[in-house]
Parts: sequence; structure tokens; C-alpha cells
Amino acid sequence: MAVDKELAQTVVAVPPGVVQTTSWRPKFHYELIGCGLRGHALLGTDVAELRPEDELVLREPGDGLRWHRCLRCDSWIPLERPSAPSRQYLADRSTIELPLRGRPLRDRYVLRLIALDRVVHFIVLGALAVIVFLFLAKRASYSDTFYKVLDAIQSALGGPDGFRGGGIIRELNRAFAAKSSTLYLVGLAVAGYAVLEGVEAIGLWFAKRWAEYLTFVATALLLIPELYELTGRITVTKVLALVINLAVLAYLLFAKRLFGLRGGGRVEAEEHARDTGWQALERTRPPARPADA
Repeated sequence: MAVDKELAQTVVAVPPGVVQTTSWRPKFHYELIGCGLRGHALLGTDVAELRPEDELVLREPGDGLRWHRCLRCDSWIPLERPSAPSRQYLADRSTIELPLRGRPLRDRYVLRLIALDRVVHFIVLGALAVIVFLFLAKRASYSDTFYKVLDAIQSALGGPDGFRGGGIIRELNRAFAAKSSTLYLVGLAVAGYAVLEGVEAIGLWFAKRWAEYLTFVATALLLIPELYELTGRITVTKVLALVINLAVLAYLLFAKRLFGLRGGGRVEAEEHARDTGWQALERTRPPARPADA
């Protein structure tokens, strides 16, 4: 066991995208996605000289080119030496902000995808809240016009006069017949839910731990009406919404280790520290050339 542990500690992590997957399931290399969207994160494109300690991210093999290591995906990019460098040496490591790598980068993409979903909810619910309050303020003036226009449309289409249909016609009839106090409470509830979705989106976008808990609780509570809706008419939209919310809950619970699951926040912090920072670059550091050694 001691030998196995020793061997496991000597395993060197390989750069993303080097080993091709043999599984039918595609493997997402989030570092490569990030560099594809933002470009490589390079250092030393404006320095005049290199020092031995810079060899982790910069190398000059003597062929007139300077090789820059991408801090995100570990690619080595050959560039010409700067003709007019703005600084003599590379900045101190403590002053350099490194991009995310590994699982923290994966979590950033997934959390922001969930945040975009919450932004859509915020926009839709916010618009509904505005419509409810506008309708509440001018319901009396809208009522006569609404029925006249709908009567004309139904007559032009050959439908019966009056409003004895179902669907949206029935719901609009209920809205015009509802009490003002009821509509006011509905508007407040929708507006409050929109604010909640907006807060979730902002927190998730910046990867805040409290936003993950808030999203989990809000999504779990939302499952109650969604499951109730499925007891009636089942539609593709309802099923898709349920599947998305279940996936969000599973990701937050297991991948983000909420409520102490799988070690909780402590283990997640350890993974974050292991996959980011200079030590992550050291683990995928290529060996020096024999001549340099």
C-alpha cells in the first residue's frame, strides 16, 4: 500500500487535450474552450530578459524565438522576442493573477450556464410582473376594448361569438373577473420570484457559495408545483423543465458538495487549491532539455 501511494504521488498530470478519450462520451476540456473563446493566457510578451525561475512559463531555446506557456491550457506558443520591451524582467509571481484551471474552471462554466438560465427566468418573470401591475391599473379601460377585439377576431375566423372557449380565452376571462387584491398579490409574488432569480444569477455568475445554496433551495421548492403539473397534462416543456431542474440539483449537491456531502466545502477548497495556482503549473511542467539540465 505504501508503494502504491508513493507511485500515485509521482504521477504527473498531463496537459488538457493530450490524451484522447476512448469512451463514447465526449470529454470537455474546459481549458481549451476558454482559450478558444478568450485566447491564450501568456506571460512575458513584453520583457527583455529571462531569468532561471521564469523557465516554468518562458523559454528561449536559442533559435531566435521565445516560447510562452499558456497559463490556462499548457500550450507552448512560439513568438518573436519583443523589439521594444516595456520591462526588464517578468513580474513577481505574487503579483500575477493566474486563470482558472481544472475543476474550478469547469465549475465556473457550469455555474454561469445555470446563471444564464436564471437570467431568462428573471426577464420573463419581471415582464409578467409588469404586465400584471399595468393590467391592474387599467383593467377597467381595457375590458371593453378586449372583448370587442376578441369578438371581431372570432367572427372573422368563422368562430362563435362570445367567450365560452378554453385555453388563453378562459384565463383572460378569469383575469378580468378576478379581484384587485388577488391580482395585486399575484403581481407581488411574481415580482418577488423574479428578484430571487436575479439574485441567484448574480451570485452564480461570480461563483458565490451562498448562491449555490440559495439556488438549490429555490429549485427544490420549485419541484413541488412542477410535479403537481405533471399529474395533469404532460407536455414536452414541462418534462424538459423538470429534467433541467433535477440536473441542477444533482450538480449542486454532488459536484459542489453542498450540505457537507462528499467532504463538503473543505474538500472543494482543497480541490480548488490543487487545480489552480502555481503548484498546478508545476505538476504539468515539462522537463528541461538535456543541454539546459
